[in-house]
Amino acid sequence: MATQSLRTAVVIEKRAKEDAQQTQRGARQAIFKLDGVGVAYSGKPAVRDVTFDIGKNEITALIGPSGCGKSTLIRCLNRMNDLIPGAEVSGGVHYHGQDLYGPDVDAVEVRKRIGMVFQKPNPFPKSIYDNIAFGPRVLGMKGDMDEIVESALQHAALWDEVKDRLKTNAFGMSGGQQQRLCIARALAVSPDVILMDEPCSALDPISTGKIEDLMLDLKRDYSIVIVTHNMQQAARVSDRTAFFTVELDESEKNRTGRVVEFDDTEKIFTNPSDPRTEAYVTGKVG
Repeated sequence: MATQSLRTAVVIEKRAKEDAQQTQRGARQAIFKLDGVGVAYSGKPAVRDVTFDIGKNEITALIGPSGCGKSTLIRCLNRMNDLIPGAEVSGGVHYHGQDLYGPDVDAVEVRKRIGMVFQKPNPFPKSIYDNIAFGPRVLGMKGDMDEIVESALQHAALWDEVKDRLKTNAFGMSGGQQQRLCIARALAVSPDVILMDEPCSALDPISTGKIEDLMLDLKRDYSIVIVTHNMQQAARVSDRTAFFTVELDESEKNRTGRVVEFDDTEKIFTNPSDPRTEAYVTGKVG
């Protein structure tokens, strides 16, 4: 397993450096390429035929009605679906040119490089400091732990608010602070990508605004994929947007998500190509 993890890390690191060089030359670089991706649970398709790319140092938003497969798809990007009994992923998910579901790929290494922030803040029942230090300790990361913790909290725009109470329990933080703590926890292991599944749905408008500002700051160093039901949020923060819809089978019992349109966010919200997209973003259908 250690050899497999090392092999995965070396290959991805090499390709990531090549991608970074292309980005520095001004070319848009796709960090993920999805080709006909589908997910089924116990044989029943949940989402199918997803084909688009996700750009480096961009925020990509996934929008659409409930049950259209947005969260299912985002979990394909760091192999979280592996943890769900009966889940089957088909098609191609390529990250820096490497098949994430190839036999030589270590899922643990994938999740280190592709961090995840969930809908509800889920801090560990530990101190603020230990929440951040947990991942680096488990992974055996080298370096000064105090510096790692401070850097992660700085990147999450939380350091000034908590620097004098790092040893207090994280449950004493506000909801918005807890969510930024979870973002900092993801950043502490030096990921390449941050996945965010409805990160603001449980937060008040002020906390939501702080998370959105944070996302815009973070995209200078990270690539971000966000699932959101908030149309205004997608329009404010994302560079590209994928709109999903739900299709019913002939019995109208089984729902399957599919991508209707993927394009620059401005075009999706001002001049979409598909009338279904226009109906959704204008609020005619929900």
